[in-house]
Amino acid sequence: MEPKFSNSDIHYNKEFDDVDEDGVLVINAANRKIAKFPEFLPTWDPREKYPPLKFHKYQDRGSLADPAFPNLFPKGGDFTVRKITPKFGTEVSGVQLSQLNDAGKDELALLLAQRKVLLFNDQDFASKGPEFAVEFGKYFGPLHIHPSSGSPKGHPELHITYRRPEKGELGRIFNERVTNTSWHSDISYELTPSKFTVFQVLESGDGGDTVFADTQEAYRRLSPRMQKMLEGLHVLHTSEDQAFNSSIQGGIQRRKPVSNIHPLIRLDPVTKEKSIFVNRGFGRRIVELKKEESEYLLNFLNDLIEKSHDLQLRVNWEGGVKNKVALFHNSGVQHTASFDTVEGDVRHAFRISVLAERPIEKIEDLNKEDYSPGDLEQAFASLKAE
Repeated sequence: MEPKFSNSDIHYNKEFDDVDEDGVLVINAANRKIAKFPEFLPTWDPREKYPPLKFHKYQDRGSLADPAFPNLFPKGGDFTVRKITPKFGTEVSGVQLSQLNDAGKDELALLLAQRKVLLFNDQDFASKGPEFAVEFGKYFGPLHIHPSSGSPKGHPELHITYRRPEKGELGRIFNERVTNTSWHSDISYELTPSKFTVFQVLESGDGGDTVFADTQEAYRRLSPRMQKMLEGLHVLHTSEDQAFNSSIQGGIQRRKPVSNIHPLIRLDPVTKEKSIFVNRGFGRRIVELKKEESEYLLNFLNDLIEKSHDLQLRVNWEGGVKNKVALFHNSGVQHTASFDTVEGDVRHAFRISVLAERPIEKIEDLNKEDYSPGDLEQAFASLKAE
């Protein structure tokens, strides 16, 4: 089985990493010694086990916000706000996220729903440590615990990406492929996927940018006839390949692989905007279509998102020295890391994922526990039979 999702930055690697005296998998001693943010280094505890996610009702904090943003952008404040592209992405300087009151955080959620990618410069998250980052995320909703990635000890809600400095690491990544771009939206396989992600690169060499694509604008680009055809279709998402990728590197599974069916066209409850909710990393099959039909249509939609540079923006982390924190909506964008760093450079980052509503295509289905987009057992059996 060749994994369709492969990310060496999030899993334990038995070739390079260590096991401590308690049986916890850890980054090796040499790399721990040179880490600029050791408190954010990943650990993998094989004893940690979690059940599958259960349905929960969700209210986006943005729906409670003042659309004039008086707390996020107070009158007379010393800040700058710049659109990264005309239709999505905003960069802010002079606003400290850690100092926002609850009303300011609600306005932050609304701005994120509207602009989909937010970049805040000169933030103090890293200096405040993992616990503060976790508590900040919890204000917006329940946080995801990743099934196989590393997390700082005692803070399983933080998902850590860590590109190792060992010689041959980049060569191994590109040994069998010419690119390692992996477009996706985070954890779309969960019953209630991530609403949005808070992400900060703590340390990096040159490169290692993150590229984002606007899947709401991608939907708007389609002809009315195509939009109508796509509505009512559903996609099977699964974490099977991600779990396999972890296991072959000697990693862990905190939670057994899961699969769920979600609408292909997703509605944002705050903005009422529609987006194309596909995912090359985790999306496997349009359940209403035959195999060849599904592959053809998914390839078209994924290519639209991935290859249309006029739907995209790119964030340069500048080695982490500017302490940039990004927030991005997983229902309205896809993203991919770029693997263009020089061999020997560490790339160390943390992610917080706020769990959202179960994806819907119609507003009347919001927070309905009995909402059923398809027969999961039958869909997965068809996939296994291919």
